[in-house]
Amino acid sequence: MRNQFCQALVDRSANPDMIFLTGDLGFMALEPLRQALGERFVNAGVAEQNMVSVAAALARQGFEVWAYSIAPFCYARAFEQIRNDVSFHGLPVNLIGNGGGYGYGVMGPTHHAIEDYGVLSSFDEIDIFVPVFDEDVPAVVAAAAASNRPTYVRLGRGEAAADSVVPEYAAWRRLTDGDGPIVVAFGPLAGGYAAAFRELPAARRPQLWAAARLSIDRSPPPAALVERLANDGRLYIGEEHVAHGGFGEQLTAYLIYRGVSLRDVRSLHALKHVFETYGSQRFLRARSRIDARAMLDLLEV
Repeated sequence: MRNQFCQALVDRSANPDMIFLTGDLGFMALEPLRQALGERFVNAGVAEQNMVSVAAALARQGFEVWAYSIAPFCYARAFEQIRNDVSFHGLPVNLIGNGGGYGYGVMGPTHHAIEDYGVLSSFDEIDIFVPVFDEDVPAVVAAAAASNRPTYVRLGRGEAAADSVVPEYAAWRRLTDGDGPIVVAFGPLAGGYAAAFRELPAARRPQLWAAARLSIDRSPPPAALVERLANDGRLYIGEEHVAHGGFGEQLTAYLIYRGVSLRDVRSLHALKHVFETYGSQRFLRARSRIDARAMLDLLEV
């Protein structure tokens, strides 16, 4: 998604109030944006805490500010600055975390971002975007730029099947239909699930929804999804994030507080940061049992 993100910002670069900050990252990828912005493209160095504070100050002066880094360096290293300088003041800084989930798998737990949106959604001021497909990124950039709130955009890798048509971006989208239970996937996992589910007969095929935005209070599930859950009561969730504070906990709490009766709730989520062996994102998803095969096993299909 990084290339699509770069192009989306290049398309906005004529705005003289737009400023982009990077924590010494983006080489061999963001050069078109640097060329388009000139001195408004700022390499803040390996100093993410300072970068976020500078971004907050620029936003306070009315600039459209984007602050970019590898995801854990963006939200974890600069947590106090996000909390004190951005969130408490409600400043519209756009934080961009690249390589969400196990995206930087082989680099080990320091580079994994599997608690990011749980941590940041503890601040009600922050809008969180987790694009599902590469094609979502321009719409996400436009939505973040139009927001008057702080935003966090978790970039990953779009995983649409080669023969599939990507539906227009929305916070919630139904990707497959069938007589099976409801499955909700948060972020790019939905693409792999959809490809696997399409091979199932309709009688067993889940109704798969892709969710892409938090908070749930501001981006609630569609009425059709809630109605189906109220009638069926089965909810299966997949996300590349730990369970605590994750999308699954937030969704189930939202439904329970509104009186939706759920008789069977199961969740696939990231299990841990530290493994004995590291590999690709696909490898770590399989180890954490959140990939499409694990969801099929959970559904017993």
